[in-house]
Amino acid sequence: MNPIAFILIALAIWAIVAYFGHLQMQKRRQELSDLAAELGWHFDDSQNWSHEDRYPQFGVFTRGHSRYAYHTLRGQTVIEGRVWPVVMGDYRFRETSGSGKNRTTRTYSFSYLILELPFLRSCDLIVRKEGFFDKLAGMIGFDDIDFESAEFSDRFHVKSSDKKFAYDVLHPRMMEFLLDSDPPGIDIARRACCLYTGTSSWTPTKFKRTLHWANEFFGRWPSYVTESLEPDSQQLSN
Repeated sequence: MNPIAFILIALAIWAIVAYFGHLQMQKRRQELSDLAAELGWHFDDSQNWSHEDRYPQFGVFTRGHSRYAYHTLRGQTVIEGRVWPVVMGDYRFRETSGSGKNRTTRTYSFSYLILELPFLRSCDLIVRKEGFFDKLAGMIGFDDIDFESAEFSDRFHVKSSDKKFAYDVLHPRMMEFLLDSDPPGIDIARRACCLYTGTSSWTPTKFKRTLHWANEFFGRWPSYVTESLEPDSQQLSN
């Protein structure tokens, strides 16, 4: 094939791919803008390059390079009479491997939902589906927290800064709920909770389902746990 013809064909293919990618991005932007309007929330279409600075406690936001949040929705939800600020949207980063002619860069995008806990304090807690490397770590002595439910312990990896807090939150009914609901990854740290899958962008319906799931999850926290995290009224009055 003539080199010039080959270049022209390659440029045409690139332009077509770029065009349809632009259309897809416009469609998603509009869908999430409509979702924000439906919820009565604020929608921000800008690229937020400081997102990881706001939530440095969540490792899911510190992978790779060229990281930023976008398609951001901000609002609030009410759980058991308490107002929980919420931020959710899309996140993108790049990973580069190799060097020279073998240097390659891949772009990854995924969706997330963060709730700000309305408490004076909170213990850290991670609950995610048990993976191969989690099982391998357990085999060599780096085990996670085990529970009376063998099925739950086998399917979920649990870490916490306070074992009692983990046992209090993950009571038998909560374990049944998690086993039945196919939950996202749960990372609670520094009075915030990040829910994520880390592998894909969510549809507007998935965002709404995850928000509903969060209400169900935190609504199942025992009252003695949430009351122990509340501000001390006597200290606040002094």
